[in-house]
Amino acid sequence: MLCFLLPIVLVSAAIASPLATRQIDTSSHCGVLLDQWGASGASSGSDCAKLTSVSGTTVAWTTNWSWTGGSGVKSFTNIQLDVGLNKQLSQIKSIPTVWNWSQTTQGSIVADVAYDLFTSATSGGSNANEIMIWMANFNAGPISAVYMSNGQPQPVASSINVAGHTWNLYSGSNGANNVFSFLPTSGTIISFSADLNYFLKYLTAYEGLSTSQYLITAQAGTEATSGTATLTT
Repeated sequence: MLCFLLPIVLVSAAIASPLATRQIDTSSHCGVLLDQWGASGASSGSDCAKLTSVSGTTVAWTTNWSWTGGSGVKSFTNIQLDVGLNKQLSQIKSIPTVWNWSQTTQGSIVADVAYDLFTSATSGGSNANEIMIWMANFNAGPISAVYMSNGQPQPVASSINVAGHTWNLYSGSNGANNVFSFLPTSGTIISFSADLNYFLKYLTAYEGLSTSQYLITAQAGTEATSGTATLTT
């Protein structure tokens, strides 16, 4: 279950009221709106997902994925917030969310489970910064500008206390924009309830992210690189 408790709340006012419970398409979809941006790098595989319920601001869904070959991310199956975006960070008061999830795997996998936010210099403009908040790291690794002698990424800040958990923060470029990645220091977070705006406030206070940037994308899902897994949320 993934819940953005309310749409993003601005300093001035809330955005909109929750949606009513309604009938949804619960059939399985393969290759449709699953963000399979790296699928061409796989020698074989697929990614299928379906909604299981929608009630108010709460969405339950599941995804089954299996990828073989290549070293890059193949897909990012996710739920995206579409209300309250394209606001400057200085104007956002809160982004409350709750996320409870579980995962089954077959053998070893390479993947992560994470929130993924993007900011831009203009409303609805091109991505300038990506902010990832990882719930789990399954043999994957964050983008980093600096690596230690053992080949592991080096955090720009360690043991940060944000939103009730402790994180290491990594920073680097994906070739198109800067990426900030918060990774939990104590393993996997399968039940998360927090205000995502705390992460944005940390970055504007300590890592040079401008409060004049616009939040243009807010998503949550799983980045799959290789292996076979089923994520239920």
